[in-house]
Formats: sequence, C-alpha cells, structure tokens
Amino acid sequence: MTDVLDQTDIDALMSAVAEGEVEEATQTGQIFSRHRSDLENVEIKDYDFKRPERISKDQMRALHTLHEAFARNFSASLSGFLRTIVEVRVANADQLTYAEFIASLPNPTSFNLIDAPVLDGQLCLEISPLIIYPIIDRLLGGSNEEVFIPKRPLTMIETRLIQKILSRGMTALGEAWESVKKIEFTLAEMESNPQIVQIVPPNEVVVVIGFELKLGNRAGTMSLCIPFTVIEPLMADISSRSWFQAGRGGSDDLWGRLIADRIADASVEVTATLAETTITVSDLRNLEAGDLIMTDKLATSPVAVYVEAVPKFLGSIGQHRGNRAVRIQRPIKPSDRI
Repeated sequence: MTDVLDQTDIDALMSAVAEGEVEEATQTGQIFSRHRSDLENVEIKDYDFKRPERISKDQMRALHTLHEAFARNFSASLSGFLRTIVEVRVANADQLTYAEFIASLPNPTSFNLIDAPVLDGQLCLEISPLIIYPIIDRLLGGSNEEVFIPKRPLTMIETRLIQKILSRGMTALGEAWESVKKIEFTLAEMESNPQIVQIVPPNEVVVVIGFELKLGNRAGTMSLCIPFTVIEPLMADISSRSWFQAGRGGSDDLWGRLIADRIADASVEVTATLAETTITVSDLRNLEAGDLIMTDKLATSPVAVYVEAVPKFLGSIGQHRGNRAVRIQRPIKPSDRI
C-alpha cells in the first residue's frame, strides 16, 4: 500500500525546496524508439513487477457490473429479512495481491471462506464489524440508535445470527453469477483473524470487490476476494461482450418465466354483457315486475366477454349443469365493433 503525505509533510517539503535544501527533479532520461516523438508529451506510467495486472479493464468492468446485480439482490433480500431498508452498492473493484488485501483488513473482523464446487479454490468474504453489530442488534429487536461496537471476536450466538445473513448473500451471489455459469456458493469456515487464513500464496493476484452497506444511520464495508487462479478458467466468459450478450439473451427469458409464474395464480374479474340500452330516470323509477326493457340486440347475437373491463372474447349465453354460462367462441379482433 502506498504511503500518503499529510499536510505537515507537504509543507515541510515545499519549504525545503524553496530554501534550496532539496533540488527539484528534472527529467533527463532519454526514451529510445525507432520513431521520433515529442518527449515532453510522452505519457509515462509506473509499472510494478510485483503486481502485474492479469485482468483486463474490460473484464474488470464486467466483474463490476456482475456484482452490481449481486448488490441489488442482496439488498432486497436483507431488506425483507430485517424489515427495514438496507442499501448495498459496489464501491470499487481492484486488483491486489493477497498479502495487500489481508493487510488492509481490521482484526478482529468477520472473515468467511466460500466454497464453490465448480471452481478450483475458495473465495473469501469479509464484513466489517461496523455493520455486523447493527445487523445483530436489529435481529434481536434493537433500534440501532446507540450500538456499541466491541473489539472482540464474534460469540457463537452472534456467529449463528450472521450465518443467516450470509446464507442469503450466497443465494444472491449465485443468482448474479448464473449469467456466466451456474455456481452454487456455500459457506465454509468463519474466522475472526484474517492473518491466519491463507487461501492462496501472499503474492498471488486477487480481485477485490468492495461494497458499502447502509442500515439506517449505520454504515460499513464488505469485501469479496476472488483469487485469479480460481476464476481463470472463466475469464473468457467474463469478458464484457460475452457477459452482456448472455444478459440480453438468457435473462429476458428467465425473467419472463418468473413473471409468468408469479401472475399465474392472480384472480381477474370476468363479465359478459348481454346488451346495453338507455332509459330515462323516470322510467327507471317506475319499473315494476313484469316490465320489459327493449334493446336493439338480438338474443341470438354473441355477447362480449370483458376481462377487467377490457373486451377480450365473443361468446354465446346458455346453461351448464343448471348454472348460467357463456361459451367462448373466438377472441375479439381489432375490426370488431363492440
């Protein structure tokens, strides 16, 4: 991790340069090339051989978009389970070494290993105690107004409560990855000290997806660590082109089936209009038993069948097992005058 100068260091450095104690760096290096170029406008970037970027920017953007779907699903699942609004969003997606990722985590924390039988290796999910204890307080009926954040490992009861939250996260993660490959994620071991867990060598490149969780006036972070060696066989499928194509093709059919299943049992009102006419209010008040209401429609003419006040079918009236019934003849066409 790079060191960051504070304002005191910056002031001291500027003062030393102004007094001549430190000489300003001058660019005297020569860039050799077969073609001449303007050296003043050449863009030079630092390259760290210890941290090679093994994942392209397009693939990183695809992973970022993929886990945005996970964040939405996890947010909806948590909001329903906790009976309050929980916001989950992707904050960043970076390539680090595993040692750098572990060094950036607090101790103690909730460090969870994730198994995926389809993949060769494990993933890990870290959740900050700043959001874990407000969630536990909410599960136990608290108000989250004055939640004390202890600096200790989770107890067995707290671990069981968090497992219910994480199990919902595994379901949401599997739904998000379904567009790439059907993977069933399951929780494995849970640790409080991330320093004692080594799922890959320290210098191995990992993808870290950072999330921000908000629960009322409380906020915390969550980090999903994916080793490159674990998802390397899927990198061709994770490229932005194939991922978006899969999203456009398969997800539409999937959502169509889900919506159809949800509304299949919904009840709708069906009515059949025999005929319509107009009379005056005085005639309506003077109606008695035995009076006839005349219409311009023949009794043998088909009747219009309405579904939620929208004309859909033409039918014929009759009886079925002693009950009034309408037999559907055909759907109403745009050319029909109803």
